Amino acid sequence: MKYRIIICCLIPILLASCYQPERDCQAFKEGKFTFTTTVNGEEKTTTFVRSENREIDVFEGKADTSSVRWVNDCEYILKKINPKNNAEEKSVHIKILSTTAESYLFEYGLVGETKKSRGTAFINK
Repeated sequence: MKYRIIICCLIPILLASCYQPERDCQAFKEGKFTFTTTVNGEEKTTTFVRSENREIDVFEGKADTSSVRWVNDCEYILKKINPKNNAEEKSVHIKILSTTAESYLFEYGLVGETKKSRGTAFINK
């Protein structure tokens, strides 16, 4: 009886551990995207255009340009080209976690820091 319970518990765990989310990161290396987040209870949208080694972000009518350095197919580092203060000098690490035909789920945070946030970027047609 004990073995049945153990086997019944292990099978779903083993099946769930085999699941891998789809990650077609190549499809998102270049293009125009939007990302919406909540800041102080208010939704804010950023639009960005990314090429192989540059990204231009437009937030509240202001554009910023960052260099893009791909670490691997699904991770890259953003560094502002013309930072205006010390906070903007810090690079941001972005990791694409999963993709769909129209969007990708990503995790981001300052390089060297453990705090990470998540967001979803959508293709902007």
